[in-house]
Amino acid sequence: MDPRIREHAEIIANHSVDLEAGDNVVIDAHPVAEDLVVALHEVIGDLGANPVTTSQRTGKRQQRAYLRSSEGSEARSASDETSGETASPEFETPEHELALIENTDVYIAVRATDNATQTSDVDPEISAAHQQARRPILEERLSKRWCLTQYPAPANAQLAEMSTEGYENFVWDAVNKDWDEQRDHQANMVEIMDPAEEIRIVSGDTTDVTMSVDGNPTINDHGEHNLPGGEVFTAPQPDSVEGEVLFDMPLYHQGREITDVYLEFDGGEVVSHSAAKNEDVLTEVLNTDDGARRLGELGIGMNRDIDRFTYNILFDEKMGDTVHMAVGRAYDDTVGEGNEANDSAVHVDMIVDMSEDSFIEVDGDVIQRNGTFRFEDGFEE
Repeated sequence: MDPRIREHAEIIANHSVDLEAGDNVVIDAHPVAEDLVVALHEVIGDLGANPVTTSQRTGKRQQRAYLRSSEGSEARSASDETSGETASPEFETPEHELALIENTDVYIAVRATDNATQTSDVDPEISAAHQQARRPILEERLSKRWCLTQYPAPANAQLAEMSTEGYENFVWDAVNKDWDEQRDHQANMVEIMDPAEEIRIVSGDTTDVTMSVDGNPTINDHGEHNLPGGEVFTAPQPDSVEGEVLFDMPLYHQGREITDVYLEFDGGEVVSHSAAKNEDVLTEVLNTDDGARRLGELGIGMNRDIDRFTYNILFDEKMGDTVHMAVGRAYDDTVGEGNEANDSAVHVDMIVDMSEDSFIEVDGDVIQRNGTFRFEDGFEE
C-alpha cells in the first residue's frame, strides 16, 4: 500500500474528526476506495473505535438503479386529483439509515468513483425529490463529527484530464500537508472578514454582487470537515444578496456538467438564472425548496497546492484565486446568534475565477485583487 494512503487515514482520524476510543464510526465509500478504507480500519483499530462501512451515499451505481426504477413507479408519480397533472415524485425518509447515523459518533465520507457520470441519465426531478426525503439524514450527519475527503480513483483522474499517477500526486499534495501552517495563513483572512458588515465580489463585466455578513462568523477551514481544506467561509444574511454572478468555472451535479451558471439576485432571492449547458439541472436545484434560491455560503479559496481545476468541487472551491458561493443550506456555525439561517435540503457550490480583472471588497476596502490578498507579496493597491 502506498504510504501516503496511511498518512491520509491518520490525518482523517487524528486531525479531521479527533477519533477517540469507543467511538462508533461510519465510513461511506465506493469500493474503488478500498485501500483508504482498509487504512482507516487499521487506524480505527489502533485507537479502539468501532467501524462500519457502507456505500449508501457514494455508491452511485446502485443509487442510479434505484432512482431509475423509481422514475416509472406509480407510487411515486400519482396524478394530482385537482389538475390531472402528474404530481412531483415522493420518497420516504429511510428510517433504518437514519437510525444508523443517530447511533454514530463519527461519519467519514470518501469520494471516489468508477464512473463520474453514473447518474447522468436520472431525471433531475427524481434526484431532487430523493435528496429532499433524505434531508433528516443530512441534518443528523452534520450534527456529528464528520469529514468528507477524496480517494484518487482512476475515473476521477480521467474527469480531471490527468494521468492516474499525476492525479494521485495532486490529491495527496493537497491533503497530506501541514494543516497548522495552512490555518495560520488563512487566519489573516479570517481577521479581515470576521468583523465585516458587507462584502462585494466583482469579476469582469459579468459579476458584481454584494451581501451582508454582519454578525456571522467566518470559519477557518484547515482540513477538518473537508479534507483537503483551504478556504475561509461564512454565510450571507439571506435577504441581503444583490446583483449578478457568472460562475465561469463548470461544476458536476447529479452526474451532469453545468457550465456558465448565471444568477441574478434581488432581495436575496434568485430572480433570474441560466446556464449554457444542462440548465434544467440548475432549475431543479433552485426549485428544490424556498431556501434553494438564496445563498447559504460565501467562501474564499486559499489552498495554493490546489493549482488547477479538476471538476471536483471538494478541491476546486479551495483553489487559490477563486471565490465560491453556494445556493441552499447555511452551515450552523456560520450563522451568528439572532441572525437568520438559510434553510434548504441542498447546498450546491459554484465557483468564480478571480485571477484576472477581479477584486474583493470588505466594507469598501479592496482586500484581494486578481487573486492576490492584501497580506501577500505582490498585492497592488
